[in-house]
Amino acid sequence: MKAMAARGIKMDTKTLISISGTALYAAFLLYLAATFFFGAAIRDKGRKNKQGITGKIGITITLLGFDAHLVYFVTRWIASGHAPLGNMFEFVTFFGMTMVLGFIIIWFIYRINVMGLLALPVAMIVIAYASVFPREIAPLGPSLQSNWLPIHVSTVSLGNGILSISFVAGLIYLIRQIDQSKRSRQTVWLEIVLLSLYMFVGFSVISGIFDGAGYKADFEYMQDNKTLTTEYRMPAIAGPYEGKLLTKEKLQPWIETPSWFHGKDSGRKFNTVIWSAATGAAMYVLTRLIARRRVGALLQPLMKRTKPELLDEVSYRAVAIGFPVFTLGGLIFASIWAQIAWDRFWGWDPKEVWALVTWFFYAAFLHLRLSRGWHGERSAWLAVVGFAIIMFNLVAVNLILAGLHSYA
Repeated sequence: MKAMAARGIKMDTKTLISISGTALYAAFLLYLAATFFFGAAIRDKGRKNKQGITGKIGITITLLGFDAHLVYFVTRWIASGHAPLGNMFEFVTFFGMTMVLGFIIIWFIYRINVMGLLALPVAMIVIAYASVFPREIAPLGPSLQSNWLPIHVSTVSLGNGILSISFVAGLIYLIRQIDQSKRSRQTVWLEIVLLSLYMFVGFSVISGIFDGAGYKADFEYMQDNKTLTTEYRMPAIAGPYEGKLLTKEKLQPWIETPSWFHGKDSGRKFNTVIWSAATGAAMYVLTRLIARRRVGALLQPLMKRTKPELLDEVSYRAVAIGFPVFTLGGLIFASIWAQIAWDRFWGWDPKEVWALVTWFFYAAFLHLRLSRGWHGERSAWLAVVGFAIIMFNLVAVNLILAGLHSYA
């Protein structure tokens, strides 16, 4: 009977994991569908009634996607027995969910359909990036077995999600306001920002292609005097440091991942970055060749109907709300948990350092905005830089720098 009960529990867990994965995939598809409706709402020029209906359809689909995202979160929590925030896959998918929540709140306050045209794709990019990391449910490490896990991590993610909405509003402001009729420093930097987004989209495209093709290659490598194996889902442009290809009839890597890339599966992650950057750059160049103009100039007509003063206000409000939430989770709750787990409030761990950098930057944002009158374009550029810092903390710090948070 005990054996049968154990098998029953195992089957229930598998079912929950399957439901969780399906719900996350459904959320992604619903966000994608909602993006098209928000795009259609923007193109309904001069037809306010139709624009309003199309926008309402877009937000309804977004709400359905968010509900599916919640189903993923709850079922994975039940299946694992703990808050699904204990590894990078779970944290990044939750971060994407908080971005969507921030957009939903902003939409119901301001009814800006154009925000959905960028906020949802950025959230989808973040969710797609999560698949770089292992998806398996695993027991929590000793330091993570604490009630502070959901308190600290969820608050940090929520703060970052709300701050990301500031980036979306700031980017739309820049696309709308920067003169695209001539080449300037502003147009060059704006194109660099858009190229970066293309590179994140490139990850989704190239990973989908190789996943569909069923590509797999195993490598063996040494780390901390242990022999480990890693599975590549894309052809190895960069193999693991001092690694050996185990799978026959697969291409040998062109280069070796630098030794200073730390963390588990760093070679595979570095290889994914190379493929994503190359694919995104190719997609960007193709867009330029077809459109025969800059991407910013291509998007600008879609943004013209939105009031720049409203975008500027949304960007500021998002920081005004997100900053105290991030302060609470990223500094206060983090320090309390660090004292409990490691007997010190602060230790200059890379994650802690970059959390502090993020905090100082947004504190400076609010200071320059309120005391120095930095509005409009300067405020929008600050919002873009702030999001770049958040993404550097999310991507580069986890890929390159080792520390006490490397378990993530």
